[in-house]
Amino acid sequence: MSDHAATPIHHVSLHVIFSGQVQGVGFRYTAVRLATGLGLAGWVRNLSDGRVELCVEGTRALCQELVERLKRQFAADDVDASEGPVSGVLTSFDVKY
Repeated sequence: MSDHAATPIHHVSLHVIFSGQVQGVGFRYTAVRLATGLGLAGWVRNLSDGRVELCVEGTRALCQELVERLKRQFAADDVDASEGPVSGVLTSFDVKY
C-alpha cells in the first residue's frame, strides 16, 4: 500500500440567499443548468421578499464555484452563505415552487 493515501473529498451543503436583481431574470433556471453541469445536487427558489434561496450539496470547491458564477452573472447585491453537513437526500438539482 502506498505511503500517501488519496486526499478525501469533503462534501458540504451550502445554504445561500442572493439579494438584488435576482428575480425575473432567469436566475433559477441558470442555477439549475450550472449546478447540473457541475454535478451538484440541491434546489433553488424565489422568496416572497424578492430574494432567491439556494441549497446545494457537493464538494466545497464546486459549490463555491456555482455561487461565484451566479453572483457574477446576475450581479447580486448581497450573498449570504452558510455551510453545513450534507443531508444525503438530494439527488438532483431542481427549482422549488
